[in-house]
Parts: sequence; structure tokens; C-alpha cells
Amino acid sequence: MYLHLLAACSAAALVSACATTQASAPPPPPAAEATPPPPAAPERPRAQVGGFGFDVSGMDTSVAPGDDFFRYAVGKWVDRTEIPADRSNLTSFALIAEKAAERTRAIIEDSAKAQAPAGSEARKIGDYFTSFMDEARIEALGAAPLKQDLDRIAAIRTRRDLSAVIGATIRADTDALNATNYYTERPFGLWVAEDLDNTTRYRAYLMQGGLGMPDREYFLGDSPRFRELRAKYETHVANLLRLAGFSEPEARARRVVALETAIARVHVSVDQSSDVARSNTVWTRAELPAKAPGMDWAAFLEAAGLDKETRFGAWQASAIAGQARLVGSQPLQAWKDYLAFHAVSRGAPFLSKPFADEHFAFNSRELNGQPQQRERWKRGVDHASAAMGEAIGKLYVERHFSPQAKAQAQEMAANVLKAFDRRIDRIDWMTEPTKARAKKKLANFRVYVGYPDRWRDYSGLEVVAGDAYGNAQRASLFEYRRNLAKLGRPVDRTEWFMSPQTVNALFAPSQNSIIFPAAILEPTFFDPNADAAVNYGAIGGVMGHEVSHGFDDLGAQFDENGNLRNWWAPEDLARFKAETKKLADQYSAYEPLPGLRFNGAQVLGENIADVAGLATAYDAYHLSLQGRPAPEIEGLSADQRFFLGWAQNYRSKFREAALRRQVVTGVHAPGPWRAITVRNLDAWYPAFGVKEGQTLYLAPSDRVKLW
Repeated sequence: MYLHLLAACSAAALVSACATTQASAPPPPPAAEATPPPPAAPERPRAQVGGFGFDVSGMDTSVAPGDDFFRYAVGKWVDRTEIPADRSNLTSFALIAEKAAERTRAIIEDSAKAQAPAGSEARKIGDYFTSFMDEARIEALGAAPLKQDLDRIAAIRTRRDLSAVIGATIRADTDALNATNYYTERPFGLWVAEDLDNTTRYRAYLMQGGLGMPDREYFLGDSPRFRELRAKYETHVANLLRLAGFSEPEARARRVVALETAIARVHVSVDQSSDVARSNTVWTRAELPAKAPGMDWAAFLEAAGLDKETRFGAWQASAIAGQARLVGSQPLQAWKDYLAFHAVSRGAPFLSKPFADEHFAFNSRELNGQPQQRERWKRGVDHASAAMGEAIGKLYVERHFSPQAKAQAQEMAANVLKAFDRRIDRIDWMTEPTKARAKKKLANFRVYVGYPDRWRDYSGLEVVAGDAYGNAQRASLFEYRRNLAKLGRPVDRTEWFMSPQTVNALFAPSQNSIIFPAAILEPTFFDPNADAAVNYGAIGGVMGHEVSHGFDDLGAQFDENGNLRNWWAPEDLARFKAETKKLADQYSAYEPLPGLRFNGAQVLGENIADVAGLATAYDAYHLSLQGRPAPEIEGLSADQRFFLGWAQNYRSKFREAALRRQVVTGVHAPGPWRAITVRNLDAWYPAFGVKEGQTLYLAPSDRVKLW
């Protein structure tokens, strides 16, 4: 600024001298040619949120930070925000996802208009979406698309037939270990991933499934809410079967719900599924009939395309055995009704309006409290992204993710890794040999930002214009076969498990890889023009969270090569477990709804990642300053802006049914309770003047210190 002023004054003086020169005066000595002023530096673009990346207007400063930090940071945002009628909750993730959906819609519609060559990815994207949007054709078809699937079920005559049909329904999940509350309506799920004992090869993991409500608790819980939902579920089952043309739908619905209740009784709970050592059970093909009698395993495996496999992971072994017993013992008619209902339920979103409306009425309105169905184009975008995520993602990053944003995010990630490494050095409760193994594991991390280096091939996916139901079925089968094709091949450690337009992030423990898709690198999580403290509190906290997953109660069981192998000294592991128990107890004390508390063990892994990840991001921010003093902005110190950036990540508002479902089935605490993890960080206390006696105050000895 000083240089600009000096240049302006010099120019004014020269003009003045020229204006006062008299003709009769002696000529002045030749003047040196004036140096033109340097060009003004281009003005830095403003942050997209507030003045520096944080929405100050959303704060409720009438609340003391030490009493309710979530309310202090984002309380007015909560007050002025209405949950849209087509959502069960509204979060920062959802707001960014809406923006990504709008962008994705434009990409898909451009693909549809382009009339690309037949068989090209662009043509497939366009045909998939326009087929779903062709409501007139879908209405004209009615229930007809279901006929082939329902005829196959109606033809079941024996237990062998039943086992084969169940095998033909199995589909793959690509991220089951990171979503341990895996939920599928199909009787069994399949997860193809690294062999946990030898990550140089793949293993096929069988998983429990088969429930039409989110968790066993919905079938077995004794609360008035669960009893009410069970009655409504039975009505829903009857309604869909009636729409599909079945006789006696009420009697069939009773049989379906009775069978699902029996399945729920043998299911493993969410926190038990998270016990990776217990879940890492291997059965050989020869052992299947003895370990899980009741199923005709030869028929099942042949129909599933798994007949050449000799080893299987039984992720929830007791549940798989229990469900196999039910295949052998429950009446065939109950199974046929059950399979028919679920075939209709899976297909309903792609069928005529009565089917889609009934599916929404129970699965979204009753289970989540969502009043209104999402606009059709939004559903179409979701379905197209699920079917051809990377084909769409390739176009998404070309339009919406700059090399500069990628480079800045990569630099932040590098600082987070450096900070975590230094934190390992400073741990006072861990012995040196265990520290050395932890550092070796950290050094083997792979961080992927934005998009994969190699894109997925969709040439084998058949998309037929005008066949919305068939396209969805073929896309699901294509993804299943893509996963089966991994078996027997070398492990691909560069595989992405999310498309670039997905608003999320992921740590894959068997690969030691962390993925940050392009779509999450948006405000409020990340803005290249925002204050660095806010960015580090927001996306830096997410980066630290994912790094810390490699060292949470689950990730810490995997070694530097991703193998499930203990690398801890016994005394170190005992201290670690004692500290994590403090965090589990901390969350078990929270009561999001009257009479409903968190299961601290169920949400423990994510909360460990939050505590350790936020502490790491804090250190990474101060590393990034390279000794420079941190500025004050709008009266807020850098530390204050860092923690406010974290809280802004988790601004959220829930309908009661959605909040209840999250608490009962989720492994993440809802946003308001993630925001207050700050109470475990020493730096938060002086930043906001938090004192003993305030609600969130923890004595230093009670603050959880992990990594």
C-alpha cells in the first residue's frame, strides 16, 4: 500500500511542475524518464462464506462457548434454517451434496443432449438418466418390469431352488468395513476386499442381511416407537405386494414380518460387527455345510458366481449360520413371499408412481420423518451416479476441480501427516518400539485427492433407452461382477471406493489409503480463498480424522501393510484401551433424545478419529504458519477461527425420526455431538476462556488424549 501511495504522489508532482512552467524561464535540465508504477497485484478472490470462510452471522454469542459450543458457533444458523420437505435432516454435508447434485445434473443433461455415439460412456449416462425421467413410459409399464424376477421366485419348489434364488440375489458392497452397520434387504451381502491376513490377495466376505428396516432393534426393541413402526412395516409390505398383483397380501405380509423377525434375532449388533478381530472368521468351501447347515451351499454358490472360490470370510459368522438354518427350517411359502416382497421393494423406485410413492411413504417418511419425496431429477442424479459414478466423475472434475485446489489440498494433507508423525514422537504413554511401528505405518499411507489416476471401465455395462428398471438391475449386476472379477487377481491399491462427486471421505484400513473426493473440497469444508485457520479446522479436521482412523480402535489393529496383525506392546495396548474407554463413557453419557443415549462403544471409532484428527489438524495449522504470527480477523484469534471452522463442519438439524435412527444404527455421532469433541483439546480452553463449572468443562485429567 505504501508503494502505491508513493507512486501516486510522484506522478502528481510531475504534473504540477509541468503546469507551472513559464515560457520565458530558462529551460530546466533534462529530467530522468519517470518509472511507471508497478502493476497492482490482483485482488485476491473473497471467500465464499462470510468474510473469511466462516459464517459469523450464524453464531449465537448469547451462549457461552463453554456451555454449548455447538450453539455458540452455529446456533443462529440452526434457528433460521428449515429442513427442506424432501430431507430428513440438513447438514453441511447435505448442503454441499445439493450443490454437487446440481452440477452433476448439468453434466448428465449435457450428455443426454449430445447424442453421443451408441455404446459411449456419454450416451450411457444420458440414456440412464432420461430413461428414469421418462415418467410416461414408466407409468405405462406399471408392474410389468417385475415379471421375470417374480416368476423366478414363484417357480421355487425345493430348498435347493430357494438356495439358488437367494444366491442369485446377492450383490456386492465395496466399503463394508468402513460401514460396519452394513444394511441390505437382500438375504446376504458380499464384500470383496483384501484378505485381512494377507493383503496381497482378495477375499470374498459373506455378510448378514435380509432386513427391510435399518437394524435388528427395529424388529426386537420394545419401545412404543419400534412397536408402532413394526405395525406400519407390515402394512407397507402388504401394500407393495397388493400393487404387484399378489392375492392375500395381508397374510403374506404377516409371514414376511415373522420371517424377518426371526432373521433379526440371529443378527449381530452394530458394535459387535465393528469388532474386526472377532469378525475375521474364515470358512473353507468344504466347511460351509457343517458351519452353516440348512442352505444348499452348492446351489447358492453356483448361482452367485462363487462356485470356484475355496475360502470365504464369514463377517458375522453366527448370523450367517443362523440365517442358513432359517433357509432350511422356515416354510418355503414364507421365503417365497419374503423374496417377492423384497424384489418389489428394490424395484419400486424405478416403477410407476404408486410403487415409488409407497416405497417413499415407509422408507423415508416413516423411518426418517421426511415429509416430501425428493424431486425426480435429484433421484435420477443419485441413481445415475450410483450406476456410473466414475464416468460422471471424470466430467465433474474437468469442470469443477482446479489443479490449484488439488495442490492446496495436497499441501494441507502433507502437513497433517507431518503433524501426526510429530504427535507420535510426543506421546508419553507409549514405548519406543510401538512408536516406531506406528511411524512406519504412517509412512506407508497413501493419500488420494480429488479423483483417481485411472478411471473405471464401463464398456461392459448395457444401458437400454426407455428401460429404467432394467438399467438399474443391470447396473447392480455389473458392479457385482466387477467385484467378483477381483478374486484371484493382484490387489489394486489405487482403487477408489467413492466417485469424485461424492461428498464424503474415507480411510481404507487394508490399503492404508485415504480418499478425499473433489466434491467434499468445497465450502464450508474447503475454500482456497478462505482463512487458513478455518480451512484447517474444517477440511484439515476431516483429513486428520481419516489419518486417525488408521490408529483408532479398529485401524490400530492393522499393521503398516494393512494386515490384521498386532504391532503393540501389551502395556501400550492396555493404556490405549483405557483412554478409549474414557471416550466411550463420555459419549454414553450424552442423551440426544429423552431416554435415548449413545452406545459409546458403537460410535467409538469415529469419535477417536475426531479427537485425534482435530488435535492433529490444530498442529498442522500451526506448522503451516512456519513461525509467522497468526493474524486476528474480525476480532477472532486464529485458534478461535480454527475451532469455529470445525464446528461449522458439523452444523446440522434433524427431524426426530432421523435423529433416532442415527443414534440407534449409526457409527457416527450426529453433528452437534461431533462439534463438542473440542472439549478434549487443551487449546480450546484458553481460546474461548472456558472455566471450571461450565457445562462442557473437563478437568485436564478427564480430557481424552489420543495420539
